[in-house]
Amino acid sequence: MPKTFMPSFRNLDELHAHQLKGLQWTIKHVYEGSEFYRRRLKAGGVRPQDIQNLDDIRKLPFTSADDLRDGYPFPLLSVPESQVVRIHASSGTTGKRKILSYTQKDIDDWIHFFARCYEMAGLSTEDKVQIAVGYGVWTAGVGFQLGCEKFGAMALPIGPGNIDMQCQFLVDLQSTVMCCTASMGLLMAEEINRRNLKPQINLKKMIFGSERSSDAMRQRIQELLGLEDMFDIPGMTELYGPGTGLDCEKHEGIHYWGDFYILEILDPETLEPVPAGEVGEMVLTTLCKEASPLIRYRTRDLTRTIAHPCSCGNILPLHDRLLGRSDDMMTFRAVNIYPGQIDEILSTIPNAGCEYQVHLARGDDGKDYMTIRLECCENFNPARKPDLATTVQTEIKKKIMVSCEVDVLDYCSLPRSERKSKRFFDSRP
Repeated sequence: MPKTFMPSFRNLDELHAHQLKGLQWTIKHVYEGSEFYRRRLKAGGVRPQDIQNLDDIRKLPFTSADDLRDGYPFPLLSVPESQVVRIHASSGTTGKRKILSYTQKDIDDWIHFFARCYEMAGLSTEDKVQIAVGYGVWTAGVGFQLGCEKFGAMALPIGPGNIDMQCQFLVDLQSTVMCCTASMGLLMAEEINRRNLKPQINLKKMIFGSERSSDAMRQRIQELLGLEDMFDIPGMTELYGPGTGLDCEKHEGIHYWGDFYILEILDPETLEPVPAGEVGEMVLTTLCKEASPLIRYRTRDLTRTIAHPCSCGNILPLHDRLLGRSDDMMTFRAVNIYPGQIDEILSTIPNAGCEYQVHLARGDDGKDYMTIRLECCENFNPARKPDLATTVQTEIKKKIMVSCEVDVLDYCSLPRSERKSKRFFDSRP
């Protein structure tokens, strides 16, 4: 199948020239069209003509989620409201939601690079894509659906939950691809196994969005379903929505669409660039977004750049899977811990299941205590649970330098979710 949605850059020099042109356009666009950005740029002493090379991005001011909330209901708006054809909102549960505006060109660009995700995942127009993510004001469902339709595959827009309907469509319509959270993917894999439906379905691939999918979880889904492949798809409402990159079949990192935005990885404390390969905060600047452009937007998401090119041959740059969020960092006994660190450690331990919970509590003695409730693998010998608990304790101590208690539970003891699983519980005052 010909590649129709990938950019035609022959090398990184051409990509960087495109990025500079897009950066210059964006700064001119917001300076002329947004009172907020014009005021912010003037305060920083920056004019559009000051952007002469990509390094000049460091002259630009940062923006954050606070700017979106403060500018409610149409923050960062850089075109007249009459040009806005749609809004989407974040799924935040505290305070006012972050609302982002879209022109028709914004929608068309989003659909185009979302179709690129399906292309990179190796789909064809013969595929049937079962979309099991949320619809409504969120970006998820409509993004997956419109990208699928643009690509030319058949979209089955079911939404999350409704396990009976999900199973029925997998059997009756012979869906070949399922788009969902990793937690929903595990729930579906276990339910298909429980109902003995695997011989009756034709599911080949899963595309996971909205949450980190651990290696252990992917391995368990693969064991139950025998899939050809699984992919991680990043995205956030502020940056169009899901579909802003994908890990290709080589799984060496997530290709991000550098022709639509610039990604900086900065130290969240100093806001200076970190060396390639070191963890930092993702900071985003859009290159052609009209209604609500982003300029050095602090996402709080933590990852690292991958400096070497992917062996698949695609020149689009790579970043690693998300480690967590800078504001999700937990301080436990003077040690800073990110959720993704525990996830990565547990994924390397044989017989450790992919579902777990981390509980932090303060004892009567005033000290903090960590308890990890971890499922064992299916058919695990119960007599070996103490050995598994000791292994987990040892690895956590060795790699994070903290002590913990480990409670090994039977397989399928912890709750399953059709959306994002909650794994960290902090009851400390």
